[in-house]
Amino acid sequence: MDDIEILTNTKLELEIIAHGESHTVCNALRKFLMEDEDIDYAVYGIDHPIVGEPKVTIKVKRTKDPKKALLKAATKLKNDSQEFKKLVESL
Repeated sequence: MDDIEILTNTKLELEIIAHGESHTVCNALRKFLMEDEDIDYAVYGIDHPIVGEPKVTIKVKRTKDPKKALLKAATKLKNDSQEFKKLVESL
């Protein structure tokens, strides 16, 4: 991601704009977030298909930290991407 802008940062919810990203990264990130049992919901949307930037919203359960959940999901996405790259390079 080129840059992340925080729109909302409360105890249970985090809303960011992921500047420079598209559906590819945001959808994969949303998938990993939703695999976390501490997440109530994780969604993203892009207002305009050509010039819009993705807005990602994460809501956690109870007293979990949405920033930590985002970091955990981003780390998993990075690790899985590196593993996939190695598999492709071995072909």
